[in-house]
Amino acid sequence: MSFFSKSPKPNDIDNWVCVLEGSTDLEIEMAKNYLSNLKIPSNILSKRDSAYSLNVSEMAMVYLYVPKEFEKKARKALEDLEEENPDFNPDTE
Repeated sequence: MSFFSKSPKPNDIDNWVCVLEGSTDLEIEMAKNYLSNLKIPSNILSKRDSAYSLNVSEMAMVYLYVPKEFEKKARKALEDLEEENPDFNPDTE
């Protein structure tokens, strides 16, 4: 059962694309740091309500964005990260 009629979607941001979404800040922050080490710029958009300590799926979605020109490189890097670390498996878009 969902509290929302549709699953939350990443925002459309000019010249940026969402390459990863998850329900915790930690997993997205780890991915951001990984991309940073590969010289891939990225930004996090958190839809988590800071007034509540909720880490429940649709109530706390966190998104990782990269500039459009880095999309392929970022997606490949994140796929490689997931293959090397099976415990790292946030929902990829």
